[in-house]
Amino acid sequence: MDFELVGDLTDIETIATGRGIRDLPRLRRLYGRGRWRKMKGSARIRLRDGRVRLVELHWYEAHGIGRKELKRKKYLD
Repeated sequence: MDFELVGDLTDIETIATGRGIRDLPRLRRLYGRGRWRKMKGSARIRLRDGRVRLVELHWYEAHGIGRKELKRKKYLD
């Protein structure tokens, strides 16, 4: 990640679950079996240059494994 979460994640939604996730075999290989979900939400982040921005983030998560591979999708401010 080239950013740091500054605030809490808000407006969290599930985008895909189970077989609806294209990367499911890769996620299971890297992190283990679990009930994987692709999620999206908004949060404030601090970029490498020090700026703080509101962005939409996407990530994968599974119970017992946690949040993995946060990706910045678009700026909301």
